Amino acid sequence: MEQRNGRIDRHGQKFEPLVYHFVTQGYKKRMAAQDTPVDELEADLEFLARAAEKVNNIREDLGKAGMVIAQQVEEAMLGRRKRLDTQLVEDEARALRKMFKFERDLKKQVEQHYAQLRESQLNMNLSAENVYEAVQVALKLAGQPPLQNVPKEHPLQGKAFFLPALRGSWMYCNEGINHPHTQEIRPLVFDHELAKGRDEVVLAHLNHRLVQMSLRLLRAEVWSPQGKLHRVTARTVPNLALDAPVVVAHARLVLVGGEGLRLHEEIITAGGEIAQGRFRRLNVGQVQAGLEAGTDKPVSEKMQGQLAALWGTLEPSLVQALEARMKDRLEGMQKLLAERKSKEMADIRAVLGELQLMIERELAEPDYKQLEMFSASESDQYNRNVQALRLRLKQIPEEMDQEIAAIELRYADPQPRLFPVAVTFLVPEKYA
Repeated sequence: MEQRNGRIDRHGQKFEPLVYHFVTQGYKKRMAAQDTPVDELEADLEFLARAAEKVNNIREDLGKAGMVIAQQVEEAMLGRRKRLDTQLVEDEARALRKMFKFERDLKKQVEQHYAQLRESQLNMNLSAENVYEAVQVALKLAGQPPLQNVPKEHPLQGKAFFLPALRGSWMYCNEGINHPHTQEIRPLVFDHELAKGRDEVVLAHLNHRLVQMSLRLLRAEVWSPQGKLHRVTARTVPNLALDAPVVVAHARLVLVGGEGLRLHEEIITAGGEIAQGRFRRLNVGQVQAGLEAGTDKPVSEKMQGQLAALWGTLEPSLVQALEARMKDRLEGMQKLLAERKSKEMADIRAVLGELQLMIERELAEPDYKQLEMFSASESDQYNRNVQALRLRLKQIPEEMDQEIAAIELRYADPQPRLFPVAVTFLVPEKYA
């Protein structure tokens, strides 16, 4: 039959082929009863059909089903067995299906978390280019040499950088830079995609020592009254990007909840066009487009003087624009904060609920009597452990209420705090 089926499949038929095989009388009726004893099937042929049916049902879940049934078929042919017994194999198959389901669910959760991570990276502008620029600025502020580009013949030229010899506490950023086998010094990359499947480069991720030290330094410089960062800059933009000069304010927005706990922090921008010495507010998209069009080319000293002279007139309007942007952002954050609050509550309930179930299972009385097997001291320790578990179980409901109340307090009546950071002037080339 296998050879006949193979020939049909190979030559390709225009019509669906029908393959017949012999069965005994009453075959359909008996096949409906899955547990019919073998001695009632009247023929070895139907026993083999039943075995094939069993194998087909569970072979996708457990590969060893064939070996188990093959032995039973042999025993039936020799008259030593009257019915198929696949209960053990089917039980193992069910356990295996549960494990596969858990793995599929876990994979789905990982994919969801990765999607959330990518979304957060986009929202926070955590691109490889931005992280690289932050590190370069931090090295300059710290008096350290900049990152060095790899040679032109390198396949990652412009995207991979050698770490120079750093001084002081920065020298520890070199840890792990050497290849573990060849000890060759490897360049840094800031793009996760470039680091996949490569061991000749080192990924400078957000938790890398170099990136962490750079971000800490930049954060400290932002708040330092005598820092080395310039708070005002003027940059030129192409004439097609802007029709008139634009002033943009950068500020740190902090949302504070109950008991002064920080709920959220980000840098916001607001700005407007300078037309005939007057300020006209721009929307968020226009401000962002202007900043992205900025170049490193400085403006003339004459234009710098004109912009400085206008600052007294522009400052009140710019502050109002920042405050309006803050209110808009706060309204947009309400839904996000509510979702975070609900998630934290659900997480704490799930964790403590799972702990409660685990303790209850541990304390459940067994269905059998255990023979005496502990010494007196071991028995005392066992009893103390049981009492400790019962006490912990009793504390869980109160602890859950306390945690929920703490979350409620943390998210109660969030208040915004605004701290100016810097000012950027964007000047079209025709005015620069």
